[in-house]
Amino acid sequence: MSLVMTGWAWWCAGASAIPLLVAAGNLRRYTKARADAPAPDARVAVCVPARNEEANIEACVRSLLAQDAPDIRVVVSDDGSTDATPSILARLAAEDERVIVVNPPPLPSGWNGKQHACWNAANAAMDAGCGWLLFTDADVRFAPDAVRRATGEAVRLDTPMLSAFPRQLTGTLSEAALVPMMFFLLLGYLPMGRMRRSTAPSYGAGCGQFLLVRSDTYRAFDGHRAFKDTMHDGIRMPKAVRALGQKSDLFDGSDLAEVRMYRGWRETWRGFAKNAYEGVGSPGLLVFLTLLHLGGHAAAWVIWPLALLMGWSPLIWAPALAACVLQLTQRAMIARRVGHAWSSVWLHPIGVTLMTAVQWWSWRLQRAGKRAWRGRVQGAGDETGDDAVAGSHPV
Repeated sequence: MSLVMTGWAWWCAGASAIPLLVAAGNLRRYTKARADAPAPDARVAVCVPARNEEANIEACVRSLLAQDAPDIRVVVSDDGSTDATPSILARLAAEDERVIVVNPPPLPSGWNGKQHACWNAANAAMDAGCGWLLFTDADVRFAPDAVRRATGEAVRLDTPMLSAFPRQLTGTLSEAALVPMMFFLLLGYLPMGRMRRSTAPSYGAGCGQFLLVRSDTYRAFDGHRAFKDTMHDGIRMPKAVRALGQKSDLFDGSDLAEVRMYRGWRETWRGFAKNAYEGVGSPGLLVFLTLLHLGGHAAAWVIWPLALLMGWSPLIWAPALAACVLQLTQRAMIARRVGHAWSSVWLHPIGVTLMTAVQWWSWRLQRAGKRAWRGRVQGAGDETGDDAVAGSHPV
């Protein structure tokens, strides 16, 4: 028993040290876009898929119309909204000719609603002569220099496809526990130095809230039609770009945009359940991450107090306690950089446990064909399902 617990405790320490070291290296590379970036070298279209977004769409569009980029279009694809979204968009388009409203045809079978909306928005943008396409969500709010600095960063990094993670706002403990886990996974496990030296699709990563791509590259990989059934364009688009032998990259967008993805426990769980497994990619990796996070991270918070209570050897409680310190150190580094709520740091053991659970639940939904975006079940055309998910954030 003592030997098993000693080995387990040291496994916890190792499982916690590796992502900390990776994150420390990544944070040196995961930098903000330069403030002195020049104006874009071509017209930029910001493509916004919208389905029943009356609470969000006007604020999003107005933040985009306030951009200091000289030649910009805001293309909103209204995906069959049944609330006040169409009337809001009609008013905004009447006020400003830079707003283009697209009304896609009925959702074809085999398409996810968001990808269909993005595909139609992109085609309208390219018809309007736009050389850059920025895909985002209706609840993202942009700083006035966001588009200019993002396109400048793409030029600086010499990449046709660039993604950023906006600052993630959280208002409840459930949001603070789950939402920042995206950054823990990204910065703790993706070696950004190797990502920038390679065009291998396996290093493709991004965030569906901020996907910037040159229109010629978008055409080359057939746009959203290339992954029409996905719930995770944030990963599938970089992979599609890399499959062409081109580069994709990431930067810290926490000072350029902000978003509150979900509100409350129910919406947070459902929102992540629609694409958490797709972000993992395979059952084998899901099993490995489960052992790593439950057996290495969450378990450490049980082992060290239990070992002290039971009077076990310091060879058990000391590495387990060290694992907890390493985890908190990593989360504090990330929170300080990207502006997460500090409660998310202390919620780490709960966060990894919940994220593991939602990944397995997402795997179950995918196998059952019940994942949905804004009330549309994946691949089911205009049919709806009981497991419809609130929120519009494949991330």
